[in-house]
Amino acid sequence: MPFLIILLSAGPYALISGTPHATDPRTLHHSFLLVAVAQLVGACGEEIGWRCFLQPLLRTRFGPLPVSVAVGTVWGLWHVQVLGRSPAYAAGFLLATVAMSVVLGLALDGTGGMARLLLAGAFHALVNLGMLLFMDEETGRTAPMVLFGVASALVAAAWVRRRTAVTIPPTVEGDPGA
Repeated sequence: MPFLIILLSAGPYALISGTPHATDPRTLHHSFLLVAVAQLVGACGEEIGWRCFLQPLLRTRFGPLPVSVAVGTVWGLWHVQVLGRSPAYAAGFLLATVAMSVVLGLALDGTGGMARLLLAGAFHALVNLGMLLFMDEETGRTAPMVLFGVASALVAAAWVRRRTAVTIPPTVEGDPGA
């Protein structure tokens, strides 16, 4: 899913901006390994709060979808500095956190312990790394963040649709219930 979100946001951004954005990991201020480890540690630190504490706590009272939306909203607002940017940038960021929270909340519902933390942390870190390497988001430009939010929402909508699809069993000829 993280790769799909990055592909769905970086592809249109390359078309809009007229050039693909791909940062060579060797040009980062620190080694890519250090950046990747720092992203994973930071993401796991956040996910302890979001997916390992708040989500299960709220899940005892509410369904997985409303809880995921609530946790995603809190997650987005936690990054209060984003709200100081343009309204469109903030809206894109909040859309992305809510959408990713829906994907994670539904995918990890019923999963606990270390597996929940590592899966959520890896997803979060991969998205962060994808944004760093394939989007122009670090500059504070609005378009990459809005596209990222829309891409995240598309993936979440597909995930919700897949999870809530009702399968109708095939009818058998001669079945009185058919």
